[in-house]
Amino acid sequence: MSNSIPRPVPPPPSVQFTHRTVAASAAEAIRLKIVEGRLRDGEPLRQDLLAAEFGISRTPIREALVQLEAEGLVRIEPHKGAVVASASLDSIEETFELREVLEPMLLRRSAPHLTEDDYRQIDAVLQEYSDELRDQNVKRWGELNTRLHAMLYARAQRPQTQAIVDKLLLASDRYTRLQLLLTAGLERAEREHAEMVALCRTGRYDDAAEALAQHIRAVKEALVAFVAKQQR
Repeated sequence: MSNSIPRPVPPPPSVQFTHRTVAASAAEAIRLKIVEGRLRDGEPLRQDLLAAEFGISRTPIREALVQLEAEGLVRIEPHKGAVVASASLDSIEETFELREVLEPMLLRRSAPHLTEDDYRQIDAVLQEYSDELRDQNVKRWGELNTRLHAMLYARAQRPQTQAIVDKLLLASDRYTRLQLLLTAGLERAEREHAEMVALCRTGRYDDAAEALAQHIRAVKEALVAFVAKQQR
């Protein structure tokens, strides 16, 4: 008979998974408030108030805020707590300059490997995007824009670059909505997305990548001009 001390039994994986899901759900809810403008630049994000609003503990709220800080949507200040990060000109320029470099690279690698099934799904998102633009359903614009870009890059086989781009797309979501809503960018976005997909479909991958770079650059320039005007 052994006298060894029994080892503690680790918690089942479902416990940790559930916890991560709560934190991820909280991050999504707070992110939506920011990109829709319901939380303004510089507004404090009180953990106790958010926990009470969502009916959860402060621990997943704290983790959600750390995640949103990594996305550039939240700034955590020592001894003060979290606030909504300001949409500064420097932040906009850096986000879109990185996108302009990395996304065409991913598209060049991914486009030759997109399948007919991929294109059917892309076409469906393009149609849904057009419908939501016409219906002025601002809530869906950022989500569908991000989904469309991600689908175009899905077969690049560059997971580290894709992870960086995913983060940049999340960070630029609030800017994308602002640009579409306030700078008359709706029709241009619809036209340029359709053009990029058509170029990929016909094997003109370099042209598609250049069209993508110009698309990202145009959004950046429109946003910088708008924000600079507002700050005068």
